[in-house]
Parts: sequence; structure tokens; C-alpha cells
Amino acid sequence: MTIKPNDFDISNLDSEMAADRHCSNLLKQFHQQLLKEEIDTLEAGQLAHGADYFLRDFIIADRRQNIFKIDPVHIKQFAGHWYIIKNLEPNIKELATILQGVAVFYSYLLQLNCIEQTRHDQIISATAELNFYQQRIDQFWDICDDGYHAWRGACPLPSID
Repeated sequence: MTIKPNDFDISNLDSEMAADRHCSNLLKQFHQQLLKEEIDTLEAGQLAHGADYFLRDFIIADRRQNIFKIDPVHIKQFAGHWYIIKNLEPNIKELATILQGVAVFYSYLLQLNCIEQTRHDQIISATAELNFYQQRIDQFWDICDDGYHAWRGACPLPSID
């Protein structure tokens, strides 16, 4: 499979659907690579699933961004806001598994020379901020009265135009 990062640009519904298809195929390739590296079948599936959730549900469907052009802020928006408000019972154990999948996926892209070292390192750093994400989850559960606005403002998720 030849990877063309521009195939993941999103400008309309058709390009979003195409980016989603390309991403699905890339994730299947990623999963197969994990199995070739003799990663346990269950762990390989969890890593691919975590990357899939972040990439297809958040980056492509919600943010309408190219998966090759994300910044560390996207990781923080996902883990410190979007994941928390989109799940019935957000918890750090599940989130850590998702973020591990994201980290391993972007390491895979680095091996394929699809992203630069600097972007990779920034993504890895952002996926490792588990204490911050735990704090965000705890603060979310402690919201009372009109505290949601302050919580949201501490890690904003800008609207997409």
C-alpha cells in the first residue's frame, strides 16, 4: 500500500469519506505489522482499536483534519476534553490504552517515513501526559453548578467551521 498523506486532506464530505477509507486501510496494515512483530493478538487489537478511535472518530470525523498533520494540541483536546464528554464513564485506564495505540501508530508512521521526527516526538510526549488527563477526568466528575464552563475553558475544544 502506497501512502499518500494528501489523500487524507479533508475539504468536503466526499474527501472525508475517502480519508476515512484510507485510514481504515492504513490501520489494517498497522495491525498486520504489529502481528508480524509478534505482538500478542489481543494487545495488537487493542493498540489498533485505540488508534482507530482517535483517528477516525476524533481527527477525521470530528476535527476534519489530516491524520499526518496533527499537532500535540489535538492529543490534548482529545484526551483532556472530547474523550471525557463523549463517553459515559471516562476513565484513565481506557484512555491510557487508547493513547498507547496512538503513540504506537505514530511510531509506525515514523518508521514508514510518513511523519518527521519532531512531530512524532511531540505526539509521544502528549500521549504520555496521563497525570494531566487523570486530573481532567477527576475535575469533570467534580463539576457542580455552572463549573462546566471553567472546566471547558481550561482545555478548550474549538468549534469547526
